[in-house]
Amino acid sequence: MTDCFEAPEGGCACGQIRYRLSCEPMFVHCCHCKSCQRETGSAFAVNAIIETDRVVLLSGKPETVLTPSDSGKGQKIVRCPTCHVAVWSHYAGPDDKVSFIRAGTLDEPDRTPPDIHIFTASKQPWVQLPADTPSVAIYYDCKDHWSEESLKRRKAVGW
Repeated sequence: MTDCFEAPEGGCACGQIRYRLSCEPMFVHCCHCKSCQRETGSAFAVNAIIETDRVVLLSGKPETVLTPSDSGKGQKIVRCPTCHVAVWSHYAGPDDKVSFIRAGTLDEPDRTPPDIHIFTASKQPWVQLPADTPSVAIYYDCKDHWSEESLKRRKAVGW
């Protein structure tokens, strides 16, 4: 956590959905799984994990689309009803208590670099991972990578 937090804002492509994060994310994943590749039409998705009550909706009314997931529990993707850009997701584990903000929808996505690369076993072979960022073939134990403060926040939402 920085001493002087400047709340980042973001939104969809057409500008109908605008949001602000009221604090820094707990953690940031760069996910290389085949589902993220399919859903984004790209090689990976970068998700900034934050408590949903810390995502302030500034304008618009997003729609939630339930999509299949490899877990079989589904994923709720929150999209702009006009341009259909995915702005965040909710996964079955923490459900709606935690939002996985699509970092690319932030006005300054460079402020949220990945803390870890996950599901690298299925990453595209041309993607080069930075040597100074942890990476795992599939998933990991949060206790091994998250800060103590982020673990407390995670526990506070019952996840």
